Amino acid sequence: MEIFLINIFKAILTGFYMFWEVLWPLTLGFTLSAIVQAIVSKSSVAKTLGTDSSKSISFATLYGMASSSCSYAAVALARSIFRKGGSFANAMIFEIASTNLVIELGLILFILMGWQFTLAEFIGGIIMIVILAVIFHFTLKKNLIKQALHHANMGLVGRMEGHVSMDISETKGAVWQRIFSKEGITSISHYFVIDWVSIWQDLVLGFLLAGALAAWVPNSWWQTIFFNNNPTVAFIVGPLIGPIIAIITFVCSVGNVPLAAVFWRGGISFGGVISFIFADLIAIQILDIYRKYYGLKMSAYILITFYIAMVIAGYLVELLFNLFGFIPESHTVRQITQGIQWNYTTWLNIIFLIIGAFLVYRFIRTGGIAMLKMMNMPGRRDNKQHYHSL
Repeated sequence: MEIFLINIFKAILTGFYMFWEVLWPLTLGFTLSAIVQAIVSKSSVAKTLGTDSSKSISFATLYGMASSSCSYAAVALARSIFRKGGSFANAMIFEIASTNLVIELGLILFILMGWQFTLAEFIGGIIMIVILAVIFHFTLKKNLIKQALHHANMGLVGRMEGHVSMDISETKGAVWQRIFSKEGITSISHYFVIDWVSIWQDLVLGFLLAGALAAWVPNSWWQTIFFNNNPTVAFIVGPLIGPIIAIITFVCSVGNVPLAAVFWRGGISFGGVISFIFADLIAIQILDIYRKYYGLKMSAYILITFYIAMVIAGYLVELLFNLFGFIPESHTVRQITQGIQWNYTTWLNIIFLIIGAFLVYRFIRTGGIAMLKMMNMPGRRDNKQHYHSL
């Protein structure tokens, strides 16, 4: 019993060490994301995504990059875009960009795993979008889209529906006026807190799983699974198995990054890491939401096409980075075990905890608690007037 408790404590402590390393970049990322969401109205998004032209695909990508990284919110907003007249392909591309090309994901990858993974994630995300655009163009049938739209209009509820309904962005005045006005700061604080609320469960699960796997599973076991002693087989297997692991681990959003760090330390290929991170959009619980939103046929189509794009993107990224010598030679991830130290990370965490505390305070003082309750009521489409009157 004593050994069991020690192992539990070791797993929790390891997970906490990893969280401590990425606390400030997460807070910074969510702050920047909140600022963008506060000055870009959601109501304007669908209007520009009605066709499958290269221009619309580019806008879908840019809108996704400017949105929340929460997988559930991205999936819900993608359906909203589709229902409001955006093309299904653009809605899916928006979804990919909003979970794989956002600021906070890049920052946490940079701190926890290194710049190579941040660069690979963004390049791989673009590659995946291009691949999917091509696949959709040649395989997505009008009849299937029609069935999916009919199902989407049934209004079955998934998760984070209230996140989609909430539009409290500021659209009047210059950008700096929108950001620093009383209303702008209120909007930023609300988006900031909602983004944290959206992903905290995935973050906790991700760090606990990563801590447990790092503390309990020997590296030799991972090396056997990922064929670490055979680079050719490892290259082939990595991107194929990465999304499958993501599907069964139930972790979405940026919560899968600490798991990616553990798998990288265990010997998974570079491309396998990238395809694993991409696959938060086909985790089991997300697939069930697709079934509710679009029906069984379209959810199966999404699973197959997304998986193919993730695997190909993983292979291409590894080949490209190997060509330029960007793949790290060592699989060491020092942040997993280094613990808390009195260094720049601690100072930055203190600074951003203060910033976060101010935004939470503003959130509470301007009707934030009421907003959280209303987020479970998807019928509320625009709460701007209510919040700004508080």
